[in-house]
Amino acid sequence: MSSPHGLLPGLALAAGLGLLAHLVGGQVPVIGGPVLGILLGLVVGSVLGPRPALGPGTAFAAKKVLQAAVVLLGLGLSLGQVARIGWETLPVMLGTLALALAGGALIGRWLGVTEDIRTLVTVGTGICGASAIATLSAVTGAGGVAVAVSVAVIFVYNALAVLLFPLLGHALGLSQEGFGLWAGTAINDTSSVVAAATVYGAVATSHAVVVKLTRTLMIIPIAVGHSVARARAAAHPADEGAGMSWARLVPPFLVLFLVAAAVNSVGLVPDSWADPVRVLASYLTTVALTAIGLGTPVRAVREAGWRPLALGGVLWVLVAVSSLVLMRVTGHW
Repeated sequence: MSSPHGLLPGLALAAGLGLLAHLVGGQVPVIGGPVLGILLGLVVGSVLGPRPALGPGTAFAAKKVLQAAVVLLGLGLSLGQVARIGWETLPVMLGTLALALAGGALIGRWLGVTEDIRTLVTVGTGICGASAIATLSAVTGAGGVAVAVSVAVIFVYNALAVLLFPLLGHALGLSQEGFGLWAGTAINDTSSVVAAATVYGAVATSHAVVVKLTRTLMIIPIAVGHSVARARAAAHPADEGAGMSWARLVPPFLVLFLVAAAVNSVGLVPDSWADPVRVLASYLTTVALTAIGLGTPVRAVREAGWRPLALGGVLWVLVAVSSLVLMRVTGHW
């Protein structure tokens, strides 16, 4: 394990660039700090070239700082919010998620997208954009190229959604609540959901935020499922009869994430903590993605080609259209 002094150069660079990306991203919420962070990391990493002295610190940020950010995200989740929006909206969210997961697996294989990118683009589209990508990459150990490509794909369709969704919502005659449900289920990142819903109206915004929060909770079973599958696949056949430890099935940081969500759900987290925790989680996520960008060759991202972008586009349209269909069937439109 690297000494604190060995970690300092890379960690300080990631923290500094992450702070810049976080501050600028706060002024341009359509893009957001995490996207700017990974882009800034790619650019600076390309300019600096291979620097072994930075490796330990950026690796620490890409893994441990990311895990800390995931735990803090749990403090912003509340199971009680799910009950308050009513069970009637869950079929729309669960239906679109199921279609996204199935579509990502089938279409991604057909397009020839690598498994890591296919998985991250799918959960990013089906659940909550960069936050879902960050959480699942920490569980699966996906490489920097997969994370960078997936975040870039999600950004493209976030930007399109902010521009198109309000126009389409008015053309379709969606109510404020209806648009909030559609935006909350069919737009990826929270910042983009808020940006699109704010244009539509205050009621749409409040409804979209609660729907989006509920949708974000879906990362819990998905992450646990991937963690269990990964641990079992890595297990030696001779060990199967003896069983596997929970530490291998569910990483400790994911357990802490679940504990944090439970603590917040029972009201043990003061309301005054909400904004500081959210800001800190966003900053740490940005630092981690910046570190991933610093260690990722731009050439490798370019070589990923058009296929991940095509996968993201197909899934984006699938989720948006299926959300409207399910809203019609369940009487929300």
